[in-house]
Amino acid sequence: MEVTDVRLRRVNTDGRMRAIASITLDHEFVVHDIRVIDGNNGLFVAMPSKRTPDGEFRDIAHPINSGTRSKIQDAVLTEYHRLGELEEVEFEEAGAS
Repeated sequence: MEVTDVRLRRVNTDGRMRAIASITLDHEFVVHDIRVIDGNNGLFVAMPSKRTPDGEFRDIAHPINSGTRSKIQDAVLTEYHRLGELEEVEFEEAGAS
């Protein structure tokens, strides 16, 4: 299984969420609402979840092994950093005008 596409939207909130992503797996299956979170040990990817009546969050979809989790996290965070670099270049170019 490969992550064949990543769509990412950065968000500016007071909380720790930095972006929301959608990924496509093998050009055939899409997972929406993956969150990029700024945790105590750096950025990590949180899978889509739903709050239960007792207030806990349960994943709606998630990888069942660490290799797949790593592939997803690497693809999403690579796109997150790539977009950050593009935004910095655009900001610098706008300031130079």
